[in-house]
Amino acid sequence: MAEITAALVKELREKTGAGMMDCKKALTENNGDIEAAIDWLRTKGLAAAAKKAGRVAAEGLVGAAAEGTKGALIEVNSETDFVARNETFQSFVADSAKVVLTAGADIEAVKTAAYPGAGKTVAEQLTDHIATIGENMSLRRAAVLSVNDGVVATYIHSAVVPNLGKIGVLVALESTGDNAKLQALGKQIAMHIAAANPMSLNIASVDPAALEREKAILVEQSRASGKPDNIIEKMVEGRIRKFYEEVVLLEQVFVIDAETKIKDVVAKAAKDIGAPVELTGFARFQLGEGIEKAQSDFAAEVAAQAGLR
Repeated sequence: MAEITAALVKELREKTGAGMMDCKKALTENNGDIEAAIDWLRTKGLAAAAKKAGRVAAEGLVGAAAEGTKGALIEVNSETDFVARNETFQSFVADSAKVVLTAGADIEAVKTAAYPGAGKTVAEQLTDHIATIGENMSLRRAAVLSVNDGVVATYIHSAVVPNLGKIGVLVALESTGDNAKLQALGKQIAMHIAAANPMSLNIASVDPAALEREKAILVEQSRASGKPDNIIEKMVEGRIRKFYEEVVLLEQVFVIDAETKIKDVVAKAAKDIGAPVELTGFARFQLGEGIEKAQSDFAAEVAAQAGLR
């Protein structure tokens, strides 16, 4: 039997929003397996879908850059928010985002690329900053989107300075229409993505494993109603449609008007833009997604209340 630690209970709480004791029971029932515990809680109706990431705890910045028909994002982590407000660090992140435009999304390739105007690689420049600032920093991840015709719009939510902030989004719109209007549309969709955090672009690109997991949970929930199998099947089909509306960008309702699906927003925009428009891709970086710092005081509090050591 796996040890159910306070830290494990804390992690499950943050991922599901379920109560502490329910989390402890879920972990006990599932031998400490976080993913199985999430499914157990959802089956019992004690939690909504797991968040895509736990509590954001890492510091640093997400940077965005665009040039021509290409856009890029980069996440650079630091130990404290104090460093994230340092102008030298901010300049490094902004310059590194521009490097990604040519080096590509492979973070190892970014590290070995030439840093602008320094005669050093990006990794060497970062090492110099670490020595100067006195705090560990790291290049975490990067993304690049491009189109043949059209725009890749960039958006930084609550930017601390232009093109730098905690959440960065890219939206690729393929079209031969008016560039300025495409940029405006792209920014609005990017703002939606920042808020709604979709899992995939379209239904076809939904992760099959995630879909099967969702179906299994919905079947168990529906069986609890005691209805016959043919009714359960229809219930599950309806709930899967709802699942798509929650996690698929093109199926989501536009947060700006709260009534039109994104796919219809794009289709309707074509008339004003002067040519067909296709939303071909998106990327969303939220600072620190999936990274957590130790919070020993909170863990101790959970342990004391739950009877854990």
